[in-house]
Amino acid sequence: MKHYTFAALLLILLLAVGCSAPTVKLFSDASDPLREFTLMGSEEDKVLLITVRGIITDDPKEGFLRSRPSLVQEVVSQLKLAAKDKKIKALVIKINSPGGTVTASDILYRELSVFKQKTGTRLVISMFDVAASGAYYISLPADVIMAHPTTITGSVGVIFIRPKITGLMEKIGLNVEVNKSGQNKDMGSPFRPTTAEEQKILQEMSDEMGAKFIDLVMQHRQLNSTEKQDVSTARIYLAEEAVKKGLVDEIGYLTDAINRAKELAGIDPQSKVIVYRRSEYPNDTIYNPMTTQNSEPRGVLIDTNLDHIMPPMQAGFYYLWPSAFGR
Repeated sequence: MKHYTFAALLLILLLAVGCSAPTVKLFSDASDPLREFTLMGSEEDKVLLITVRGIITDDPKEGFLRSRPSLVQEVVSQLKLAAKDKKIKALVIKINSPGGTVTASDILYRELSVFKQKTGTRLVISMFDVAASGAYYISLPADVIMAHPTTITGSVGVIFIRPKITGLMEKIGLNVEVNKSGQNKDMGSPFRPTTAEEQKILQEMSDEMGAKFIDLVMQHRQLNSTEKQDVSTARIYLAEEAVKKGLVDEIGYLTDAINRAKELAGIDPQSKVIVYRRSEYPNDTIYNPMTTQNSEPRGVLIDTNLDHIMPPMQAGFYYLWPSAFGR
């Protein structure tokens, strides 16, 4: 009986902390300010390490007791803080992502481009398991793109994802009636098949967004015509092939990327490598992707983890490699 009483009291305390007493917290969360932590090095100049992990989106992740900031918000917050520190001479972005929404990817591309232009900071990308589609898109402003020997990258293109439930509705006898002011008002509706005209319009939009991606690749990577033709198929590449196609500059590990960033910035090899976190971690390392010890929602009653094993079901245009889910 005592165990049940204690559990009930703990639940009440958690709810109270989350709802009525914001000044008292059991766990660090996204409302805490980012603080600088040194991972290695002792000289004054600094290399900032930022992690891009998971789907690139501007949607916050909702938990049972609290929400996490979106990936876009997290990265931009760190860039804003870094812009105020003149001792930061280089930036290393470590990426493990299959891409994300078109808009979120474009936002991060622009933010990194503007950050480089305003601060003169050198930028090196360090790719991990996957850095495909939108994750490659945001890599384009880099001075050097470095892939891990086992990285999968590429997938330079756009995909329009829209769920369809017409077959299921027919099986269970459901129907949806629609009144619309224009014939294309319900274009992409999950409740009916796509018409030939709609398919043409959606394909043209996909082609236009895909062309924007290819144009940026050509602007930053200057591929020859054969390389451009191959990359335009939106296929994926292993690291060595990505180097041959001109998408990646070098193959190396995260430590190699950090050393390359110091070299490009012309700073001492013993310069500090820093991160911005909200929590302090014992024995912290450059491989820690978290900014808070509560980066994963602690209060979720049932965590199905579906966002990691299947693509987003919200209709929209994505710079995304859907097959990377579950990796």
